[in-house]
Amino acid sequence: MMTTLNWDHTVHYINDLETAIKTFKDNKLVAFKGGSHKKWGTYNALSYFGLTYIEFLGIEDQNLAEKSIGVNCVVKDAVTLLPERETMLRIAIRTDDIDATAASLKEQGLTLSAIIDGSRLDKRGQLIEWRMMTIEENFQDLVYPFIIQWKGTDSERLESLTDFGVITPHPAGDVTLESAVFFVSDPIITAAHWQSLFNLSIEESDETSVILGIGDKSFIFKKGNDNQLKQLIFKTEVQELKGKIISIGDGEYLFDAQETQKKVII
Repeated sequence: MMTTLNWDHTVHYINDLETAIKTFKDNKLVAFKGGSHKKWGTYNALSYFGLTYIEFLGIEDQNLAEKSIGVNCVVKDAVTLLPERETMLRIAIRTDDIDATAASLKEQGLTLSAIIDGSRLDKRGQLIEWRMMTIEENFQDLVYPFIIQWKGTDSERLESLTDFGVITPHPAGDVTLESAVFFVSDPIITAAHWQSLFNLSIEESDETSVILGIGDKSFIFKKGNDNQLKQLIFKTEVQELKGKIISIGDGEYLFDAQETQKKVII
């Protein structure tokens, strides 16, 4: 049986969770403290758009985080980047069978971490559990996603997270997270590599950009020098947000695809 892959979340490394929460709140978007990774020395704030969400990740215990950099690349990223660079860097791809996904990626020659069990307590004291693995190195200086499998099916998690008020309507109105934008030196080659690794569909392609489909969302690879994720694009009919760009560190949140894509730096 084929595994199902979806864009799970985006990690935005920041110094102060409250600043990110306030910035979103000022724009009538819900963000809240998620919890602490007690074994890693990091903590997070979250903002959900359905099951796809943004994780603002900071360092809660510097000494513990520095001792935990060998655990996974996400902790290493935080220690390496902060406090100087508050930036988006990594996305997580959700799988419904992490063992099968690992086998597929190994067949394609990638070096993977061990699959580790993760957990944290949410603000209600409920234990949240997952399994995850990271992909070593990078491709043309663009870091790979990491792979995560949550306990429970997507429908079960959506129902549970909604019932507990974790996934809740944004006061601004309907806002959908649609795309992640990566600026890379060679969009065609990089997109082809990701397309092959994760069996993604090619939605659009020209000499300067390629759009890959993943579930009902997309990854956009644009010509640029950063070789990094830089922007998230949202679709909305909320007039207060249409055409707006929210910047946190050097990460940008662009609202209304048609309006904001005109402002994407190429």
